[in-house]
Amino acid sequence: MAAEYYCADSENGDHVDDPSEDALFILISDLNITDNTFVVVQPDEDEPVWFASVAVLDEGGYEVVRRDTSRRDHDVITETSVDRIAGDLTKWMAARSS
Repeated sequence: MAAEYYCADSENGDHVDDPSEDALFILISDLNITDNTFVVVQPDEDEPVWFASVAVLDEGGYEVVRRDTSRRDHDVITETSVDRIAGDLTKWMAARSS
């Protein structure tokens, strides 16, 4: 069954349809600097207008990129708390569907 709203894909091939905050937490927690460096979340459609990505940084922590072309929104931050990233992304993605 395809995602109703969005999907998350990690570099190592993990795929989650309509990921919950807990699923995002797990995907982000599984990131490492050797073979699974990023997770991308975007609408499950051709030519999505928004995406969010989380990439592990060599020096520790994560780079979070949120981009929404329909709202001319582009934000890049660094963060160390996986909890905070998963929560913030869940809220940000929910605002995209409204």
